[in-house]
Amino acid sequence: SSFVMRTNTCGELRSAHVGQKVTLYGWVQYQRQGLFLVLRDFQGLTQIIIPQDEAHSHVKKLLSNAPVESVVRVTGTVSPRPPGQENPKMPTGDIEVKAETAEILNSCKKLPFEIKDFIKKSETLRMQYRYLDLRSFRLQSNLRLRSHMVMKMREYLCNLHGFVDVETPTLFKRTPGGAKEFLVPSREAGKFYSLPQSPQQFKQLLMVGGLDRYFQVARCYRDEGSRPDRQPEFTQIDIEMSFVDQAGIQRLIEGLLQHSWPEERGSIMTPFPSMTYEEALAEYGTDKPDIRFGMKIVDISDVLRGSDIHFVQNALSYPHGSIRAICIPQGVRYLTNKDLKSLKESAKSQFNQEIMEIIHRPDGSIKSLLTKLLGEKEQSELIQALNMQEDDVVLLAAGEHKQVCSALGTLRLLSANLLEAAGLALRDPAAFHFLWVVDFPLFLPKAENPTELESAHHPFTAPHPSDASLLYSDPTKVRSQHYDLVLNGNEVGGGSIRIHSAEQQRFVLEKVLKEDSEVLSHLIEALEFGAPPHGGIALGLDRLISLIVDAPSIRDVIAFPKSFRGRDLMGNAPDYVTPEELEPYHIQVSWPLEEKEAKKN
Repeated sequence: SSFVMRTNTCGELRSAHVGQKVTLYGWVQYQRQGLFLVLRDFQGLTQIIIPQDEAHSHVKKLLSNAPVESVVRVTGTVSPRPPGQENPKMPTGDIEVKAETAEILNSCKKLPFEIKDFIKKSETLRMQYRYLDLRSFRLQSNLRLRSHMVMKMREYLCNLHGFVDVETPTLFKRTPGGAKEFLVPSREAGKFYSLPQSPQQFKQLLMVGGLDRYFQVARCYRDEGSRPDRQPEFTQIDIEMSFVDQAGIQRLIEGLLQHSWPEERGSIMTPFPSMTYEEALAEYGTDKPDIRFGMKIVDISDVLRGSDIHFVQNALSYPHGSIRAICIPQGVRYLTNKDLKSLKESAKSQFNQEIMEIIHRPDGSIKSLLTKLLGEKEQSELIQALNMQEDDVVLLAAGEHKQVCSALGTLRLLSANLLEAAGLALRDPAAFHFLWVVDFPLFLPKAENPTELESAHHPFTAPHPSDASLLYSDPTKVRSQHYDLVLNGNEVGGGSIRIHSAEQQRFVLEKVLKEDSEVLSHLIEALEFGAPPHGGIALGLDRLISLIVDAPSIRDVIAFPKSFRGRDLMGNAPDYVTPEELEPYHIQVSWPLEEKEAKKN
């Protein structure tokens, strides 16, 4: 309570304070029949006894008539609660404050919703009245935990390991490739700034400048639609180091997270396990595996290779053909026929992948369309390969390796959701399983034109030392020095060792990616002036905090988030500006016909 008018907060009074005169400030959380009210501030709740004697009639009238969520000042004496009226669920539940004087500092009008965590509110209403939503204990707790973690991260990086906190520009120029960037008009006709999707170029230039170790809590921007785990503006813990390798970055981040991890969430063990991109895809069907539970994808190609089953032989005839399956524990008991049908439909609609089911009966036999096509020996080998137990359900897919794995990876997660909804405990919500995914491909075929390549990470990522020569002969086979940090099946960080050779950077941009290197001439020229080997990483702060507090969306850990469509519903942004305001920027708005009509009316 330093620097302010109160003597105590509403969450700190205990039996030791009995007899003391205190002054509290806060919001009226609840008021009952003119007898008592509960006062709330950022730290907690205190019960205030409203005086009933004639001498304090004005205090009684004032507090009895104060609307919920009004801001009041109360001065009174701390007293023990009468025997039997203590509230063990409240930290202040052993005491109450007997009001002597009071003042309503600001009365509250009728609320659009109740300020209680258990009251369900629509997302739109919460966004529109965000300043009211922020009063909830849940959001207060989330933002304070976030603040505490960032403070501990600064302490670890700057105080313990010599990092320099540098603010980089927000107004810059377009970066080739990657996410779409927001444009900002300038007063030079036809020229625009771009808001950076990350400080990538600046942090590399800081390494060329000899700063050695850079760090920033960076604001980043992407002109993409919002998702539960993405916003058009977001925050990342941005890091870059000189003279470092992949293992050094990983050790730094493991130490950083261990140092800043909230005590109430338990401890995290280091080093984090590591897995290659190919292993992740083959066993989990994704480059961000949730390793809290099993149900790994199993390759059963060799078990079925000798069979005469047409679809099996057809799949295995392709260069990258395989037969794979996942085993759903107790699937017979927990999944309905409707569930199994929806899983198959998901594979078909998302991946154009057919799925066959196999059920392990209590008598040890299997029930499937495959049964009559397989001999007893093959059936036994299949049960053994998949470690099938009684009442397990197997989902089998045949076809091109990546498609089969991706489909089964999605079904693995959908099955886990269905099993948990039916009552089977599969993933511990209080467990935090970190994982490094490494050895990504350096380039991937473009979705819209598979004959062209794009960077799997970004164009500044260095090739794997073992594959450096392939960059010039067969770039599709080159692995990168890119690494992702995954937490419970969510990517929470990504980084790489960077290209520090101007010649190699120019080759990647011009020859492999077919990009105009002139846009990055400043960076390429900088690499010619003695650029040190360097690498870095960025942690997605919003996503990391949302996982730690088990929030359904990153919007629950951001003070003023954008809506699902990227709008600020509270301030109604983005908004129109007048033609006069646009004139200095040499911009005219070309209105769609329906909007022209709407503006006329």
